[in-house]
Amino acid sequence: MKLHILIKTALVASSVGLTAPALAADSINGNWITEEKDAVVKISKCGATVCGRIHKYLVTPPNGVNQKDVNNPNKKLRSRKLLGTAVLTGFKKDGKKWRGRIYDPKTGKSYRSEVILTSNNRLKVKGCIAFICQGQNWSRAR
Repeated sequence: MKLHILIKTALVASSVGLTAPALAADSINGNWITEEKDAVVKISKCGATVCGRIHKYLVTPPNGVNQKDVNNPNKKLRSRKLLGTAVLTGFKKDGKKWRGRIYDPKTGKSYRSEVILTSNNRLKVKGCIAFICQGQNWSRAR
């Protein structure tokens, strides 16, 4: 009887050990290098949703590392630094996709967005207006 419990416990423990990394691999959380390789976006939990903030510059912006959000349509936000600004907001999992909003600081525009973690561990990021979408492929930072 004790041997049966021990085997059952070992099987449960090993199956948990095998599924936990698989679940972690499906996460979009982490640091992602943009397709243009100009910045790293850190994706993590933000309250009840997931967001992505500009975490690090890989290429110095035109006005230096203290680049402001000069293209923001909200005049009050134009003086904030881009570093640390959320460019992905309100993302919630919807099947294999995550849906939310994406902000493009180069244009000051926000779009409906979806991201998908691909089988080769890249993040396919799309911004959409109506049914027209444009996308980028981000790679995981090491």
